[in-house]
Amino acid sequence: MTTYVYETIEVNSGGKPRYFEIKQNMNDKPLTKHPETGEPIRRVVLGGFGTLSSKVAKSSSGSACGCAPGSCCG
Repeated sequence: MTTYVYETIEVNSGGKPRYFEIKQNMNDKPLTKHPETGEPIRRVVLGGFGTLSSKVAKSSSGSACGCAPGSCCG
């Protein structure tokens, strides 16, 4: 099961949303109502992470970061 973050949808313009986590299967549709209170909710999309590699390709300028010689990388 995956843990998803949800927030309440505030009907009052001055209200702040509350955040909470709910465990669901990946194939389950996002919830629209809080399972205990019935309040309207929406799933929050969070940033993921990619695969990091320890290899860095050198650019044609010769620096690992791709900057011109003498700039940020030296």
